[in-house]
Amino acid sequence: MLLICGTIPQEDAGLLLGEARFDGSKLLVGNTEVPCTQGTAALASAACTVASHCRIPAPHAVFAGDTGSGKGSRLIYDYLSKNLPQIKPDILLMHYILPVMGLMKQVCAAAEKCARKPIMMADASSMYAAKAAGLAGQFDIFTPDLSEMEFLADPDAIHPAYISRHLFRADIAHVDDLIATAFRQKSMAKTVIIKGATDFVVQEGKVKFTLSEPDLPPLEAIGGTGDTISGMVGAFVDAGFTHLDAAVAALKANREAGKYAQATPATRISQIIAAMPKILNHN
Repeated sequence: MLLICGTIPQEDAGLLLGEARFDGSKLLVGNTEVPCTQGTAALASAACTVASHCRIPAPHAVFAGDTGSGKGSRLIYDYLSKNLPQIKPDILLMHYILPVMGLMKQVCAAAEKCARKPIMMADASSMYAAKAAGLAGQFDIFTPDLSEMEFLADPDAIHPAYISRHLFRADIAHVDDLIATAFRQKSMAKTVIIKGATDFVVQEGKVKFTLSEPDLPPLEAIGGTGDTISGMVGAFVDAGFTHLDAAVAALKANREAGKYAQATPATRISQIIAAMPKILNHN
């Protein structure tokens, strides 16, 4: 089972638990509709699409409303810390959750108590918490963008806002240096998928795959297109793909779906996700 955890931009929504389903236009968790705009909802919707294509059980979700107070994030941390050994997920995919290092340590400790430790994935602020707490080595997959790779490579930063080099100076020409530095400092997961104009798949500090075609600059302007990659990777792994094959399949599908949808900066992420079944079925 793939378990997806993260916050949604709804105030005081409490915990929302259940099977996730995407019908081509809206995301449902249990019987509750969650707007598929970007962030964790986009991630889960893409994961649902791949799960349906691969004919595996739908992912399960642990969502909470949080508009910045951290209350919803703490509900998720607390739920996972107390219940992971009973839930027994095969894959734990953590996304937008307030990066609290101590609480992330509790979740990782709970994962260790599972009869079989789940495959651990982190994107966005969950990845920040894992790196800052010195827990990167306990994770199997990180999915940063190039700016977040700057953060992983910075030995002192506890959040991307505090890296020693400005975020907008992230340069693809220096990606090899960033990978080498982050690997040396043990601030990378075993597999790292770097999302951007050129995508990289890195394992144990070595670049295993790159992708830059089709070249679709409008995708960079659409909120959620990095989130969809993370969701697809999680679902492909749940379907039995190796981590490398899951990364390659997700990166290719994301670009081809953007091409099929004729993406512009005004395109909604739900339109990209709705195109994915056609791409997956064609391949």
